[in-house]
Amino acid sequence: MNGLPARRLLLVHAHPDDESINNGVTMAKYAAEGAHVALVTCTLGEEGEVIPPGLAHLAADRDDTLGAHRVGELAAAMAELGVHDHRFLGGPGRFRDSGMMGAPQNHHPEAFWSADVDEAAGYLVEVIRELRPQVLVTYDPDGGYGHPDHIQAHRVAMRAVELAAETAFRRDLGTPHRVGKIYWNRVPRSVVEEGFARLRAAGEVSFPGVGSPEDVPGVVADERITAEIDAKDTFVAAKAAAMRAHATQIAVDGPFFALSNDLAQPLFTREYYELVAGRAGVPAGEREHDLFAGVQS
Repeated sequence: MNGLPARRLLLVHAHPDDESINNGVTMAKYAAEGAHVALVTCTLGEEGEVIPPGLAHLAADRDDTLGAHRVGELAAAMAELGVHDHRFLGGPGRFRDSGMMGAPQNHHPEAFWSADVDEAAGYLVEVIRELRPQVLVTYDPDGGYGHPDHIQAHRVAMRAVELAAETAFRRDLGTPHRVGKIYWNRVPRSVVEEGFARLRAAGEVSFPGVGSPEDVPGVVADERITAEIDAKDTFVAAKAAAMRAHATQIAVDGPFFALSNDLAQPLFTREYYELVAGRAGVPAGEREHDLFAGVQS
């Protein structure tokens, strides 16, 4: 196994910062426990809106250097989480941020949204066959909230899992491997509603407005949740620090944060998932508290 640890987790995300918001606690926990935690990010996030006024010149409609800057932010975030294996799909800049759904950037010749799914999946197949993860985490078919790059990341990840296991597909990319468990990022509705109630009860925060549960990606009915990762305060602190490292995209104020819309959201200290492929490691109706539960190494 090329000296890799017994437990191996692969996460597939669309842009730098998605991983810290969605999975920061999970990544820090498993990295600290000695699992191999690997992140594949599909774009550099070139079309993101820039929060600090002093960095506004990085934006796509000005210097168009935000992507290169966010590479550094991602590296800093991964250092906070203790994750040493982070890669860009096909290499840095192979696929460009597509912007929001319906934007002209969707049609940029290098936009991830425009990429051939099987071609893009081939790059991920190589990673899967190299690292041989038992667990893969990505988005649901809507990408959590309808962003084209998130939808495409879901499509590419799910297709790569299929192709990586096919014995006849691209043996030059490595020995076939079957991923044991696939999870989609989720948040239970009750947790979201409680988080916003806590935010409103907190009184003044440093953001001019407060968001709503509709601003949170991947919200589903509580019964859809099959796994819940709760971790030590040190891992929550690591998640907050990783989010702060993405300074062009996120502002953090204690237990709350905001994106470029300046609307406060709760920073979730527990992270939730829905198992969509593979066998759960707990009886039906119970939640797993370990994504590797039931996995055979």
